[in-house]
Amino acid sequence: MNIGFDLDKIFINYPPFVPTKLIDRLYKHKSNGVLLYRIPSKPEQIIRILSHHPFLRPPIVKNLEFIKKLSSNKKNKHFLISSRFSFLKNRTNAIINKYLFDRIFDSMIFNFQNQQPHIFKAKTVKKLKIDRYVDDDLPLLRFLAIDNMNTKFYWLNQNHNKQLSYNLFAIKNISEMLG
Repeated sequence: MNIGFDLDKIFINYPPFVPTKLIDRLYKHKSNGVLLYRIPSKPEQIIRILSHHPFLRPPIVKNLEFIKKLSSNKKNKHFLISSRFSFLKNRTNAIINKYLFDRIFDSMIFNFQNQQPHIFKAKTVKKLKIDRYVDDDLPLLRFLAIDNMNTKFYWLNQNHNKQLSYNLFAIKNISEMLG
């Protein structure tokens, strides 16, 4: 089985004291019902680079412990699929090295070509034939679920634990994606 995971809010947290809703509001929006993600301007990129320092991006320890244990079983392939833009490449590499993700995941795929994140992930899920995918971005998962009916998608969140559609499930704990 091929299992994919997002990075931010799955294994690496947002900076302390920065509300998730603020980040989402600055980063994504819908235009005429179409999901769009905004590439930050140069000044915003500088702020984002600073805010992506590994010191300000603490690990989500229970999820890291889970994936380490899961990846020790070589029965499945595990992929880190992140839509981080190219201006975060150095910061992303620092986090990858700090937490030794290259020892955990069979492959890591990043959006360093600056595609729309939902388009990037849709192409990647298809190319890698992902069977299960975990992310914290519900609008993105809804987009992916429509065109990938053979993949099970899991929305990691703190409030809901239920089936949202045929192949989209809300989970509170990353380990629930195995059920």
